[in-house]
Amino acid sequence: MQNTLVAPASFTGLGLHSGAPVRMVVKPAPDNHGIWFRRTDLDQNEALIPAIWDAVVPSRLCTLVANAAGTSVSTIEHVMAALAGCAIHNALIEIDGPEVPILDGSAVPFVAGFLAAGLKAQSAQVRTIRVLKPVEVRDGEAVARLEPSENLEIDFSIDFAEAAIGRQEKVLNMANGAFVRELSDSRTFCRADDVTAMRARGLALGGTLENAVVFDGDRVLSPGGLRYIDEPVRHKMLDALGDLALAGGPILGRYTGIRAGHALTNRLLRALFAAPDAWRYDDCGAATGKKLPGVGVHQGDLPARQ
Repeated sequence: MQNTLVAPASFTGLGLHSGAPVRMVVKPAPDNHGIWFRRTDLDQNEALIPAIWDAVVPSRLCTLVANAAGTSVSTIEHVMAALAGCAIHNALIEIDGPEVPILDGSAVPFVAGFLAAGLKAQSAQVRTIRVLKPVEVRDGEAVARLEPSENLEIDFSIDFAEAAIGRQEKVLNMANGAFVRELSDSRTFCRADDVTAMRARGLALGGTLENAVVFDGDRVLSPGGLRYIDEPVRHKMLDALGDLALAGGPILGRYTGIRAGHALTNRLLRALFAAPDAWRYDDCGAATGKKLPGVGVHQGDLPARQ
């Protein structure tokens, strides 16, 4: 069955890149509605934006969706990951600005808000996207690949020159509450040199040491250090789930990311849907439904620091 929220969940914070205050309310939606954003600061005729793969517009450092009128919302990856990780298939996200609030740099504030609001089963059946054959895209040393699997798995590896990051890899079966328990509180990260460069270009104006992990060589500058020794690769997996959620339904397949980012994962979805023999829609039966991300998740799955 498809799921939505019992009651609205509200979030207020700064946009990571704009530094502007944003208020966002995630509201329940009916069967087969999908995930949509509505810009409450704009004329109603131009305000609705679908959270779907072919609405993604190339953007530096985040995932941005736009409608035909050019109305956009950016930095959607964390809230999309939280929705997918809580098995929420239908929601209307009202937002009074062009960027989702960064909050603590992870998805866990969204997850906690959704679980506090409550989740409700709906009557419509979930339609999954089953990967039938491998599909891969590359950009230099970066690789993103989907291949057949009975449930969603994410296999990610990163390799940074900074000693505090280095090479990290992790594989996770995303069934049930795995996202909430293992990935949801992993924060976005960057290098100290990148912060200076981004701000010179008018980006990361809302970034602080409290909403991003900042690395400088072998040092972690953010107070309290890392939440996990491999927090960077966990966050990359969080981002991947959020970007894969733009497929329009839960994916049954194994995603492999090697130095991949938002743009490459979107290219992968475009390549998948451009190959009719590489995928199909499946109505989700009870056995498969039990293995989807977020099915059966509850507040006890939240990381202990919550």
